[in-house]
Amino acid sequence: MIEVKNISKHYRLFERDPGLSGAVKALFKRKYINKTAVNDISFTIPKGEIVGYIGSNGAGKSTTIKMISGILTPDEGSVIVNGITPYSDRTKNAKNIGAVFGQRTQLFWDIPVQESLELLKHIYEVPQDVYERNLAKFKEVLDLEALLPIPVRQLSLGQKMRCELAAAFLHNPSVVYLDEPTIGLDASVKIKIRQFIKQMNKEHQTTVILTTHDMQDIEELCHRIIIIDKGSVIYDGSLLSLKQQTRFNRTIKLEIDSNDGFTLPATLKTSVHLEIPEEEHHFLLHFNNTVISGSEIMKEIMRDYLVQDFTITELGIEKVVQEIYERGPEHAEVLGAVKVSN
Repeated sequence: MIEVKNISKHYRLFERDPGLSGAVKALFKRKYINKTAVNDISFTIPKGEIVGYIGSNGAGKSTTIKMISGILTPDEGSVIVNGITPYSDRTKNAKNIGAVFGQRTQLFWDIPVQESLELLKHIYEVPQDVYERNLAKFKEVLDLEALLPIPVRQLSLGQKMRCELAAAFLHNPSVVYLDEPTIGLDASVKIKIRQFIKQMNKEHQTTVILTTHDMQDIEELCHRIIIIDKGSVIYDGSLLSLKQQTRFNRTIKLEIDSNDGFTLPATLKTSVHLEIPEEEHHFLLHFNNTVISGSEIMKEIMRDYLVQDFTITELGIEKVVQEIYERGPEHAEVLGAVKVSN
């Protein structure tokens, strides 16, 4: 479906010294710096997979997506999407993909949403029966009925994003690129959007590449994630595997009945990290369930303490990614936290 081989993208950026003197100096002698936005990235995405493509600002996410979608041409390497080189055959590629890119819109600003969708129907040459069927589905899943007669410029951010998703999926594309589809939205709209993406993926086997800073989107939608940092892939694998390979992937919140405080039993000190929050008689125990199970930990603790209550929670993806960045890709082999599969 999507095959990316050793792509790189470099930019030559103009640089000048600050202030008026720098501006005058730049008139006579220009200084440039070379920046590598994407460095030798490779991966393959099969049909029907939803992949989270994540990284910090400036890591190279947007540049990669622009090359895969055909907006930019890589300086080195190649991209094949559905048998097409997207930046060489942009017209044919555009008919097979859908996209929602940040604040950019594919809807027509001054006309009602319904008319925008009808124009897109003609642009993509969508058969009338397919258009009507998809529109009926979008009305139901995205709650679009009340929005269709409203000009796009009068929509709120959440309303506009729901309409953008309808436009992106209108022609049943085989691949959809989503850049921050839930940014700035309230919880109820986020839930609608996630449900919609899941449904379209299930019904049409639509391949989805999702870039987002909302880790709940990743948790809800993606089984596989690709993490990029400084233009290079530092992890490509399953979300479950990533969590299992982190130092701690579970937390026990423990409430004990003791006025003498709490110390870890000697048998747990090498595999469990104790955190003492401000709440009295409450303690946090961080551990990795591939090393030791929650039941083993509780068995040891209950030998010495009267446990009033406890809960076990899974580490969120945001914390996992933060740990990877803190360790850095150069330590991946030693720490076992990063699996690169280019």
